[in-house]
Amino acid sequence: MTKVFCDIADLKEIKKFNKKKLVKGFTTNPSLMRKAGAKNYISYSKQILKITKKPISFEVFADDIKGMIIQGRKLNKLGKNVYVKVPVCNSRGIFMGEVIKKLNNEKIKLNITAVYSFKQTKQILKKIDKKTKVIISIFAGRMADVGKDPVSQIKKSLNISKKYKNVEILWASTREAYNFLQAKKLGCHIITTPPSIIEKIEKFGKTFKQLTTDTVKGFLSDSNKSKFKI
Repeated sequence: MTKVFCDIADLKEIKKFNKKKLVKGFTTNPSLMRKAGAKNYISYSKQILKITKKPISFEVFADDIKGMIIQGRKLNKLGKNVYVKVPVCNSRGIFMGEVIKKLNNEKIKLNITAVYSFKQTKQILKKIDKKTKVIISIFAGRMADVGKDPVSQIKKSLNISKKYKNVEILWASTREAYNFLQAKKLGCHIITTPPSIIEKIEKFGKTFKQLTTDTVKGFLSDSNKSKFKI
């Protein structure tokens, strides 16, 4: 069963989607935090944790090994449901294996982000144990945006991580509701999506006739509101 996480940092949206049974967890990143108006990273994260007890990822934003480790430890202390999100490499393209290994050895739950290939997944698996929980977030949507096939990379990542019962593969940068069915078919453990796509997933099951009728109703409504005449 593929779990659905909501990719959001806005407090009102988290309150809304935390109530949905479909939503099993949340993911955030520095960009979403900024968009939500966060001024103090830690205090804002604490506000989020007052709303939800579901698994949630908070990302480090340091660009060096020491800084990432320090930030990771601080974020981990915020709550038992927290996963520390660590980029697979820094802004200079250097693999953050030392950070992953260090935090994993300290039994800190991790979400390794900005992963694009099964080779990166392979690198990550070499740095972790088989007990502490680890999520590997593969950016399917961004891959597809530049003409790369995300399905093959995710499939290979799922295959090489089978021996690790503590590892979950996450379909990230979701672009459309159909991605949920793709992730489910592949056997992804998790898919994280924006709120708008979760609302579309909740509407799954409509017939082609219902879709046609809804579409025509939309056209009719807009033309009536605009008082169009021919």
